[in-house]
Amino acid sequence: MCCAAISGQFMSHNIPAMSNATTSDETHAQEIAATTPAQKRALSYSTTIETLFNQVMSTNMPADRIIGQYFREHKKHGSKDRRVIRESLFGLFRWWGWLNQLNSNQKHTTWFQQLSTCAMLEQHEWNDVATAWNDFASWPQTRPDQVELINNASLNDKLTAFMTVSGIDTCQLTQLLPQWFWQLCPIDGVDQYAVVNAMSSRPPIWARAQTLSTEKVIKSLGQAGIEAKANSYFSDAINLGHKSINLNEVNVYKQGYLEIQDLASQVIGQICQPNNHDKWWDACSGAGGKTLQLYSLMLQQGSALTGSIIASDIRTKPLEELRKRAKRAGFDNISVAPWKGDVLPVDANAFDGVLVDAPCSCTGTWRRNPDMRWLDDASAVTDKPMLQLAILRRSAVAVKSGGKLVYATCSLSPSENEQIVKDFLSETAEFELEPVTHPFTGQLCDMLTIWPQQANSDGMFVAKMRRK
Repeated sequence: MCCAAISGQFMSHNIPAMSNATTSDETHAQEIAATTPAQKRALSYSTTIETLFNQVMSTNMPADRIIGQYFREHKKHGSKDRRVIRESLFGLFRWWGWLNQLNSNQKHTTWFQQLSTCAMLEQHEWNDVATAWNDFASWPQTRPDQVELINNASLNDKLTAFMTVSGIDTCQLTQLLPQWFWQLCPIDGVDQYAVVNAMSSRPPIWARAQTLSTEKVIKSLGQAGIEAKANSYFSDAINLGHKSINLNEVNVYKQGYLEIQDLASQVIGQICQPNNHDKWWDACSGAGGKTLQLYSLMLQQGSALTGSIIASDIRTKPLEELRKRAKRAGFDNISVAPWKGDVLPVDANAFDGVLVDAPCSCTGTWRRNPDMRWLDDASAVTDKPMLQLAILRRSAVAVKSGGKLVYATCSLSPSENEQIVKDFLSETAEFELEPVTHPFTGQLCDMLTIWPQQANSDGMFVAKMRRK
């Protein structure tokens, strides 16, 4: 159920939805004279990107879903076309807090200024396209291609470059995230830079090996031309880099030996520490990434597995997806129990462990979904605590004496995280916190927040309690 959070309304008084860009697909073709092949390609790309951008902003639909549907309907695009369109689109959202401040007398000119500046900040490789966008932009001052950015330039260097190109000297790093985020996720000045820096970069694709050694999975991926690396944090975690991968063509994935799961998400299973004889309930399972991880961790203990996992969600489609994934992996002791209404879909006092990965604002996933920072408003956070606490209360009933209750979100807001746990514990004397060790810093914590900059991952929160 986590990350199925209902999107809030676009906060127009914060960052307007493409207020300076054209909304007509035909305007560019009418007002721009593309004479060279590169200019014609650049114009075609810009029209497609703009259409997708405006569609995301006007519908509040996730960009991933919008662009996925577009590519399914327009199979004419080759791999290069898809890369230019996809990376430019997500780059626009990543830097929109700055790009939105660009303004010229003509809407189409502003749009090309935004595109070309985005290409500079992202350090995209398609120089011919970016140069054409620069030409169309009719820059009144320094062009982006006249500003040098070294490879992997720092965020401060990119800020300086943007101010040089735009002529705007009041830009701030914090503008890359909406104002309401800083109000609801208070972070001190030192850490603000680290958070914004992480949120302004693409995380790698993280995966997990299951029922096959990490070494063998990496070897198989290498034979398929996929560069994969182990890491020092978890023995089964694998870094797949930043390139897009068609999993349906990857044998170890089709055989159930590999699952995509962000590193921060993998922390949750590690905190749960399920035993192979345990009975667990994943109360808000979604499509079951953490369900599969719990089962995989049970199998890693060597002796015969006698435990089981029940997965629940309010939505039937994700549960069907979980069934398919569990079958692919050969995980026989996973069952599903749809949860609709207040009545528990499982027995009370019956489980060694209950995981509550609650629906949340998903602010911790903004690296992967930069569009969501501009689609949501403060209500994405403020609307959740009452629901989160209610789910935690109901789920706790299923934990038997001595059992574990783990609460998690992919939010960075204390009101969805620490405060929920504190409110829950203040209501009951039956549960107590168990300190956990931060897997990336080694620090002992009462409750654990994974920040995106700590291990090149998403953001995540987790707290572990035990029934007395």
